[in-house]
Amino acid sequence: MAIRDRLQDAAKEAMKARAAERLSTLRLINAAIKDRDIANRGDGGEGTISDTDILTVLGKMVKQRQDAAKVYEQGGRPELAAKELAEVTVIEEFLPRQLDSAEVAAAVVAAIDEVGATSIKDMGRVMGVLKAAHTGQMDFGAVGALIKARLN
Repeated sequence: MAIRDRLQDAAKEAMKARAAERLSTLRLINAAIKDRDIANRGDGGEGTISDTDILTVLGKMVKQRQDAAKVYEQGGRPELAAKELAEVTVIEEFLPRQLDSAEVAAAVVAAIDEVGATSIKDMGRVMGVLKAAHTGQMDFGAVGALIKARLN
């Protein structure tokens, strides 16, 4: 089932269950996807984005909320941090399973071998391979450090 369909079904279920916080988060997700659809149309695209692009949007939303939760906790606002983390939980339901550290390391090694990377100059090509194969499954900020360590 496509991610859009899963999101629509989840929103209908949340409405029926009168789960206001969950419904609010699902509506935020749908709004972000529609914004991306509109931007895609403006760039000469077909109008709707692919599931891979939706995973990218969801990944960005998770990162934004995790960063906001950290800021709220540092600012002494644990109730707002808890709200952000609750939204993260809902968003992550639609992301693929996150790879553990061993799987990430294996994927990095495989991508380096696939590209034939020998220096840090090849990092962009390695990241491209990883993003194509593992969008939404790993934190690419942390992966960058692993790639640099392997290529140095």
